[in-house]
Amino acid sequence: MPELPDIVVYLEALGPRVVGRPLEALRIPSPFLLRTVDPPVADVTGRVVQELRRLGKRIVFRLDDDYFIVLHLMIAGRLRWQPRGAAIPRRYGLAAFDFPNATLLLTEASKQQRASIHLARGARALAALDRGGLEVLEADLSAFQETLARERHTLKRALTDPRLFSGIGNAYSDEILHAARLSPLQLTSTLTNEEVARLHQATRATLRAWIERLRAETGDGFPEKVTAFREGMAVHGRYRKPCPVCGSAVQRIRYAENEVNYCPTCQTGGRLLADRALSRLLKQDWPRSLEELEARGLGAREPS
Repeated sequence: MPELPDIVVYLEALGPRVVGRPLEALRIPSPFLLRTVDPPVADVTGRVVQELRRLGKRIVFRLDDDYFIVLHLMIAGRLRWQPRGAAIPRRYGLAAFDFPNATLLLTEASKQQRASIHLARGARALAALDRGGLEVLEADLSAFQETLARERHTLKRALTDPRLFSGIGNAYSDEILHAARLSPLQLTSTLTNEEVARLHQATRATLRAWIERLRAETGDGFPEKVTAFREGMAVHGRYRKPCPVCGSAVQRIRYAENEVNYCPTCQTGGRLLADRALSRLLKQDWPRSLEELEARGLGAREPS
């Protein structure tokens, strides 16, 4: 799922291309994409884009007369900058935003079609779509600590809860927790003041570093390779590969459609966190440490 750094770079690429230009047409062939009926699509066509902004992991187009188009890419949604009037791809195409200079295509490489568009008019209607998470790049340590203490969660869940923190998802939460040297399963209620400060610093530094890295990769072009698995990540998507800090094998916990990636040496004192599916299979044979894991030949290796 595109997260805060990806959305920031999308907005920076879109800004000079669409701000100040009229949306000539919004083509939506998918009946599942548009999640609102008021205002209708006809009310936003022809209006000039006045501003772009981020709302959590959503992209917001502000048009004339306080009309808003709110786009959530979800897991597989991506944006493509194409020649004016480009056809919507039959297989993965969801929508087309036609401007005088080009067409912005929305695609989703998934049969589940989770991406969404909401249309709204007025600040109150837009605010209803805001999950209310803290903007961590603007928040001081006190506000960060207060937000962490609001609910008793694991750190992984807290960082990815859009009601607590804005724009952070599965990929960058893994990277943040690795940088902070904290277990993804540690409870927010057990953090010391020093650990909270470390997590606050790691969150801001990690997000800023990836924004700068993605900016450099994109340059003056348009982001074309938006992915949750990027070269240079420390642990996310690097199961069984060596941690870049200590060389230990990166481990994972799988749940639903996601997984948590972490380094046992850097984050859990060498202790392996039980993966629900695998630990059920192995039961008492579940290895409790890196040493046991390596003794069974399950240590670091390249995935087959």
